[in-house]
Amino acid sequence: MTFRSLSFLCIILLSLNLFSQNKKTLHISRTVEAPKIDGVLDEDIWQNAEIATNFISFKPEIGETTSKEQRTEVRITYNDNAIYVAAYLYDDPSKIMKQLTSRDNFGQNDFFAVMLNPNNDAQNDTEFFVFSSGTQADAIANPTIGEDFGWNAVWDSAVKIVSDGWIVEMKIPYRALRFAQQDEPIWGLQFHRHFRRTRAQFTWNAINPKKGNTGLYHGELKGLKNIEPPVRLNLYPFTTGLFNNFDGKTDTDLKFGMDVKYGLTDNFTIDATLVPDFSQAGFDNVELNLGPFEQTFSEQRQFFTEGVDLFNKGDLFFSRRVGGKASGELYLNENERANVPRDVKVLNALKVSGRTKNGLGIGLFNAITEKTNASIRDTITNTTRTEIVEPFTNYNILVVDQQFNGNSSVGLINTNVMREGNFRDANATALVANLVNKRNTYSINTDLRMSNVNYQSADSETGFSSFVQVGKVYGNLRYSFDHSYADTKFNINDLGLIYRNNYSDFGTDISYETFEPSGNLNNYRISSYVNYQRLVSPNVFSKTNFGLAYRATTKQLDGFGFSVDVEPGKQKDYFESRDGRPFIYENFVTTGGWLSSNYNRKFALDLRANVGALFEGGRDLFTYDFEIEPRLRVNDKLLLLYSFSYDFSNGDRGFADRVDGQPIFGERNRQIVTNSISANYNFNPFNALALSFRHYWDTVIYDNDLFTLLDSGRLNQNSGYTINTIADNPNINFSTWNIDFSYSWQFAPGSFLTALYRNQLFNRNALAENDYSQSIDNLFDQPIQHTLSVRVQYFIDFQGLKSTFGKS
Repeated sequence: MTFRSLSFLCIILLSLNLFSQNKKTLHISRTVEAPKIDGVLDEDIWQNAEIATNFISFKPEIGETTSKEQRTEVRITYNDNAIYVAAYLYDDPSKIMKQLTSRDNFGQNDFFAVMLNPNNDAQNDTEFFVFSSGTQADAIANPTIGEDFGWNAVWDSAVKIVSDGWIVEMKIPYRALRFAQQDEPIWGLQFHRHFRRTRAQFTWNAINPKKGNTGLYHGELKGLKNIEPPVRLNLYPFTTGLFNNFDGKTDTDLKFGMDVKYGLTDNFTIDATLVPDFSQAGFDNVELNLGPFEQTFSEQRQFFTEGVDLFNKGDLFFSRRVGGKASGELYLNENERANVPRDVKVLNALKVSGRTKNGLGIGLFNAITEKTNASIRDTITNTTRTEIVEPFTNYNILVVDQQFNGNSSVGLINTNVMREGNFRDANATALVANLVNKRNTYSINTDLRMSNVNYQSADSETGFSSFVQVGKVYGNLRYSFDHSYADTKFNINDLGLIYRNNYSDFGTDISYETFEPSGNLNNYRISSYVNYQRLVSPNVFSKTNFGLAYRATTKQLDGFGFSVDVEPGKQKDYFESRDGRPFIYENFVTTGGWLSSNYNRKFALDLRANVGALFEGGRDLFTYDFEIEPRLRVNDKLLLLYSFSYDFSNGDRGFADRVDGQPIFGERNRQIVTNSISANYNFNPFNALALSFRHYWDTVIYDNDLFTLLDSGRLNQNSGYTINTIADNPNINFSTWNIDFSYSWQFAPGSFLTALYRNQLFNRNALAENDYSQSIDNLFDQPIQHTLSVRVQYFIDFQGLKSTFGKS
């Protein structure tokens, strides 16, 4: 029996039962008149409602209670439209931290949170946070993804600072929740309070952070009667005005569109962007890429960041593929130059997702992109032609995921890409299991994945990949063992992301972590790991490494840590050559440390530094990098951050060029300087200014003599090639400059006006000997791109319109 078969059999045979514990219960009463959300608890319902109190700590101490002067009292009620929450958070008002921030940005704030789980399944929470500054945050959470703050709902809250603490009042409409109609449902319920000045955290129902996911520790909400899921139809019409100026050419545009959220059933929602507009997505932090793998960036388009937890199962979905770089290749004559659009236009996209009362989750994603042409010009005749680089394309995902026992799930996901004409199509499928035993002490996680790429003009390729991890997941001491595998034909890059295939990797790690204060430390964690890597074809050794890491937080809330990583003996990099031959290096060691001072202080500082060296005969590689990031909280409205980082490597060797199909290597020195500034000024929770600046400068200077790569993996230092005898000078001077300046105003619930100004500069040449000042001058000789956009989005709740017209 193979390793993969044995692992799969273990998964099938694993027995799981429901985790049980003592749960608090809060009884809720219906209100006839909805309380006003103003932070003043003068309505009769608040005087008579049952009180949730006696909160218990889980950080930094476990199981402690607060003094009477810092107690928490929560009341809750409901009507046909919403759940209402009132929390009285006793405290010394002079000690309450209340920095104004953007939505979902916790900053230096005390907060109060409500976690609701209408299915009461310990796995699917909807979380609503209110900061002492009045700002909101919300998230969906489950054991697989943790907390997803990309999800946003429209709900009401108010905060009032009083002489003996602060008051939070909340209205959570039923349209912000997903639940089935029941006569007398029992919901999972948790309240969470955080004291920012000490990082002390308390919950109504006690949590044991040493074992299990937090959803297992919820209390229960009883007393709801005859509530009906509303018609969940939310409309977000918008208009965007665009002005763009680049190299003397000015373009303007006015866009109209709408996003829609509609509840198909009690538990399932369709989320569609009918006329997509991603013009206000932020700049990517572009860097010079000398490696063999593609450079990727995180998703910044809200539609693709919100509510995608189901679609991320199996790691088959990388949303930047949709509307990203065109997939087609161009074959140009010697005197032709091509103008290829940077992105492919998304015509529309939708998501359908939800989960039944019995834990069955179903997700459907579909997006369509338009046909994209490249313009090709003959530099001699000045004639032009067009060529398709991306045809009309459909992207589709189907997910089925079954949760059970409050801590486990098994899911199946399929992704499909269909391109019009003779362009390639692709399909990928994954079976995913996350299993935890009944005591929440051990887990097995596994992925079985298969891919198929149809090249149309050639044979299709089918590949396979797997991942198995077994580990101890409770207590201070934890460990795990894992194996990752992908054959040479496994390829999910049409809709997913995999940097490389052809690997069979083994790993193990062990850690010891404290959960309560000891001595001068609030907590610390020490961990170590060992990795061993092989290729699948041929079945040969590739690399191995081991390391140690330590991190700690002091009782003054300062953090620090260090790490060391060792790659002992001969390491064989089969990818740097770009042709499958190994490139050998030996005995590489890196070590470093970091320090992060308490952000509660007006002035705080982050420091990071690392050094690395190669212990190999005939080599003299030395690297170091450091980063300094001071932050100044001028007051509760204004936060300033500056970051300076410097990376330097001396004697590095790597791929420089290709001559007649032969990879040419070189020894190079590289330095990277990055400066970035951010400033945020929040007038109040609804009005904010934000400034972001980044300048990245990178130079690579090769020694004159270049190398060829021998089949043995060593370099031939008498190749006869120099930087002057190859066609392209490999020296690089690379520089980018970005500025974002924005104003955001939430003028009504869920409704925003956003004005954004940007400029951007880019330069790349072979003048690597130029210093920083000269490089800046060259950068500003390039044409600058100016972009101004103004977007207005309005939130329309069909249920609210229905009520308004009904009253009329």
